[in-house]
Amino acid sequence: MATLIVRSVSLALHQFSRPLNFNNRHASVSLLSRTNSTYQLSSPRNTGTRDPSLSFRSMASAGGDAKSTAVPASVPVRVAHELLQAGHRYLDVRTPEEFTAGHAVGAINIPYMFRVGSGMKKNPNFLEEVSSHLGKDDEVIVGCQAGKRSLMAATDLLSAGFTGITDIAGGYAAWTQNGLPTEK
Repeated sequence: MATLIVRSVSLALHQFSRPLNFNNRHASVSLLSRTNSTYQLSSPRNTGTRDPSLSFRSMASAGGDAKSTAVPASVPVRVAHELLQAGHRYLDVRTPEEFTAGHAVGAINIPYMFRVGSGMKKNPNFLEEVSSHLGKDDEVIVGCQAGKRSLMAATDLLSAGFTGITDIAGGYAAWTQNGLPTEK
């Protein structure tokens, strides 16, 4: 049985300085710098040899054995702010303590994880709490402190049937670094 692990995926609509080449199945794309709303791409890097039987393409075409998991789109904070202004809801999945210290204007707080001792524990009622505040078809941007919890929460929401979910890359830290509106 093959297992596909997706560590992180970011999708954003931007103009690139050169066309993307998806013909090389071992190519990877990373954004290096932002200049005048244009992202420059790094060269594909060699990630070593891979077993072709474990490639995403082979699992997707084989069907059946590979479990499909929806991966949310992840957008930069400035795009998230524009989505918020266009009517999306901001779901802040940080702990209540983090939220109280400051959050994006208009955000609602439903923690994805709680602090337990020196670690974190997943909120067992997360999906039910979200369902009581948001509809399955609502347009929602999901944010946390740095972007990891929100990606996990957004993935869980998509798997639970929520359709308008977008992750905020960089989280609240990037939000404040970009001078976007906050409140306490």
